[in-house]
Amino acid sequence: MPKILPHGINRGMSDQTPKIRIRGLHKRFGAKRVLDGVDLDVPAGTSLVVIGGSGSGKSVLLKCILGLIEPDDGVIEIDGQDILRQSRGERELIRARIGMLFQNGALFDSLPVWENVAFGLLARHKATRADARARANDFLGQVGLAASVGDLSPAELSGGMQKRVALARAIASQPDIMFFDEPTTGLDPIMGAVIDGLIVDCVKRLGSTAVAITHDMASARRIGDQAAMLLNGRITWAGPAADLMDSRNPAVDQFTHGRREGPIQMELRR
Repeated sequence: MPKILPHGINRGMSDQTPKIRIRGLHKRFGAKRVLDGVDLDVPAGTSLVVIGGSGSGKSVLLKCILGLIEPDDGVIEIDGQDILRQSRGERELIRARIGMLFQNGALFDSLPVWENVAFGLLARHKATRADARARANDFLGQVGLAASVGDLSPAELSGGMQKRVALARAIASQPDIMFFDEPTTGLDPIMGAVIDGLIVDCVKRLGSTAVAITHDMASARRIGDQAAMLLNGRITWAGPAADLMDSRNPAVDQFTHGRREGPIQMELRR
């Protein structure tokens, strides 16, 4: 298997097929090139954190994998199957195996909490309403919420509780792949740490492969086994998440330490 970079995610890995394999991924919107040949591997059972500045293409990358955006070119493989070459029905089966925690929770205001959690089960007719309610209570318990919370509306919840409900919904289908979009946005540092801990526990309990995008470096190191940085539409660095604050890569060091001067600022001056 080819390595991504000298400090790539695959260092020390076996030749086992990665859970997610991306090669030469391109996406542009008009004249703006957002993804410009992204190469990335995510081994099964690991958690990858993708960092990068606003507009660097992190969310676009996730949406391409999810099938919400069609890339212009490239390969996206899940378990060795190129999903871009599959039929719509085959892609839907793949998407059903993915749990997603959206940045702002994306809860349905018109539904009580338990129906939000069980939404996928009910929509796919995988459970009766009575069974779905019981399972929703179980998933709420897994994120530290009482069953009584299920009767509340999302508007009655604090920001931290809404994140927990969104996480419960993400794990309700027991996915083998999980995506997290800025999971600690809008939370205070303590609640952010709580949510990160719940994410790690849930991912390990399910044995899932996880990909998270975040600006929060403390969160990145808590969630991630591995990390990668998007810059100018490509992966400019990849390595252990524990090395994020001492990567010896000028762009990564500038970003993780929040320095005004450095190669990223030079790019912004164009």
